[in-house]
Amino acid sequence: EVQLVESGGGLVQAGGSLRLSCVASGVTFDDYGIGWFRQAPGKEREAVSCISSRHGSTYYADSVKSRFTISSDNAKNAVYLQTNSLKPEDTAVYYCAVSKAGLCRSDGIDYWGKGTLVTVSS
Repeated sequence: EVQLVESGGGLVQAGGSLRLSCVASGVTFDDYGIGWFRQAPGKEREAVSCISSRHGSTYYADSVKSRFTISSDNAKNAVYLQTNSLKPEDTAVYYCAVSKAGLCRSDGIDYWGKGTLVTVSS
């Protein structure tokens, strides 16, 4: 059974930072693409950032480029999202995700975590 467990969310003021973590069991990260998605109230889930060790590629949504950084530790089967200069519009539930095909879109995800809430106050 595959499990993805996120942590690190919370309440932060605008301009602050959070480090989100995701630890996986039942799946090996270096075989697949992994990433972070988010869903704000009333909005569709969107890709934030993805990384693929197999393809040597990373993706960032335009809205988070230069502010967020994705990294992975394959030995720990973990992926992280460092979020800096947070804005109120970054408020959302952040989900860890794994794609067997290395895709960075919702319909390409095979496994989802349950999410961690990030709230940015103005």
